Amino acid sequence: MKNRKFLFCSLLLLLLAMPSGFAQESVEDRLKKHVEALAAEHLQGRKAGSEGERLAAEYVFDCLHSYGVEMLTPRTGQDFSIALPGDTLYSQNIVGILEGSDPALRNQYVVVGANLDHLGVNVLRRNGREEKQVFPGADNNASGLSVLLEMAQQLSQAKLLLRRSVIFVAFGASEQGQAGAWYFANRAFSQIDSVALMLDLHQVGRPQQGYQYAYYTGGPFQEMEALLTRVGDDFGFPAPVWEGGLALTSDYLAFYERRVPSLVLTSGRTLETGTMRDLPKTLDYVAMEGLCGYATSLVVEASRMEEPMQMEQAVMEQEAGKMAGEEDLYGPKDVDKAPQFFHGDERRFLEQWVYNYLRYPDYAVSKGISGTVMVSFVVEANGEVTHVEIARSVHETLDQEVIRVVSASPKWKPGQLSGRKVRVKYTIPVEFRLEKR
Repeated sequence: MKNRKFLFCSLLLLLLAMPSGFAQESVEDRLKKHVEALAAEHLQGRKAGSEGERLAAEYVFDCLHSYGVEMLTPRTGQDFSIALPGDTLYSQNIVGILEGSDPALRNQYVVVGANLDHLGVNVLRRNGREEKQVFPGADNNASGLSVLLEMAQQLSQAKLLLRRSVIFVAFGASEQGQAGAWYFANRAFSQIDSVALMLDLHQVGRPQQGYQYAYYTGGPFQEMEALLTRVGDDFGFPAPVWEGGLALTSDYLAFYERRVPSLVLTSGRTLETGTMRDLPKTLDYVAMEGLCGYATSLVVEASRMEEPMQMEQAVMEQEAGKMAGEEDLYGPKDVDKAPQFFHGDERRFLEQWVYNYLRYPDYAVSKGISGTVMVSFVVEANGEVTHVEIARSVHETLDQEVIRVVSASPKWKPGQLSGRKVRVKYTIPVEFRLEKR
């Protein structure tokens, strides 16, 4: 089994390294080129239903087609409309496919998606003159689209490894209640029950320093977490951190509602999100390149699984949590004011409390045990820390030490939503590292 796994990994890396017509450009250069094209000023912020969104859709179509992806929509896209008060908004999805090589599995699918649109422009009157504010949306979500396009190029080169078929979708009108994703999952794609995995790429250009990417799945899903960890271990990329349940609004929710195993990868909101400062020059293209390789490997692995994951497990676990009183639980990015630990966030909690009082267990030191323990806990509406649990274990000695320190936390200033104090759940990494001598 280990030899087969080694050969598979080696073959994938070899295929991705093979020369192509794009060999003159690095992955980082291509990602940057895509972001600059999609966040260009003449697209005017890609507002849903606008000329800018249409031009972005055509750009995505042209790139996918040039990479050898079979297009399932015309260049004008898979069009749909949204009834608005006094008006009708017209938008489109762009859809393409790489067909799987296994006759028994090619009619099952892995869907990779990212949204096309952003906020558009805002016109102000200042001193009697009109001023136009353009929201370029480099991170939100030209970054996700650029990673999708690079993945399409890489997967087209590694096509012989795909057993299930891979569908790429650029969703229109995401800012209008994820309308494009809903239309695809509920109207346009009749084989939605045959989707083995939906991967949503949303704001992936600004991972915070010292922190890795995050993912949301719509509910606790151990099988998904095992897949993400396995791919990270196989290809040398830190697995994204689970950020809880339905805490991030994005296109994956339309698939989750249809009980499709779904996740969104993200680097999270920044101070530039939704502003005119969300520019191509602010993105971390090196990190995006790493994520692109990881996500490509994830899709290949999902396409090759003998049996698809079962969404029912995640749904049942989530419902069980609600019955236990978890329906009022929020993520830190889902509230108006996140909890504070001595006027800081979870990083301050790690730096000033956890790492200050953490003790490396003697047994773990003697055995050379190290790694990153993922711990979850709830900051209650009264500021107390409760429900301290290990989300990802390294060794029981390290786990117990993390639980001891986190459980002894002083009170936090509770989070707030709409003026009321609410319960907020965190999942954070606690690292144990041994110095090499």
